[in-house]
Amino acid sequence: MSITTYGLQDIKKEIQHLPNEQIIELCLRLARYKKENKELLAYLLFEASNEEAFVEKIKGEVGFMFSQLPSQSYMAAKYIRKILRLIGKYNKFIGSKQAEIDLLINFCYNYVQYTDRRTSYKPMRLILTRQLEKIRTLISKLHEDLQFDYTEDYNLLHVEAEKKFPWLF
Repeated sequence: MSITTYGLQDIKKEIQHLPNEQIIELCLRLARYKKENKELLAYLLFEASNEEAFVEKIKGEVGFMFSQLPSQSYMAAKYIRKILRLIGKYNKFIGSKQAEIDLLINFCYNYVQYTDRRTSYKPMRLILTRQLEKIRTLISKLHEDLQFDYTEDYNLLHVEAEKKFPWLF
């Protein structure tokens, strides 16, 4: 399963149906990014209207990538960093703290499920601890009602991670 990418012709057809003010706004937002211009524009035109479905697609892709995780610790750490870069790129596109927390919690659940509990490779361990810290700080920046919901998810994740990884905290 992968995220659908749209060609320039599809993007051009979609732009023709938009009012000028919206085109200007899209272009200004697009100008901030250099490498992922086409992907960002495709997201804004085709996926932004249904953010939840897009987040679910990303979760599916991340889950698939974790299922392909190499067994060697060094290569696994490189591959996990690649997954984190992908999540970071899509978080820039979405621009929502809730979606970012949702994706990072999903990342950590996949990490707990697919990585070897006996690994002694320190960079592999640091990836999980840093992501847990990042989730905690992002939750603290949300509205109180959302904080409560995400704190429950975070605590469940933390308990599950501590069960599998004795080295955690």
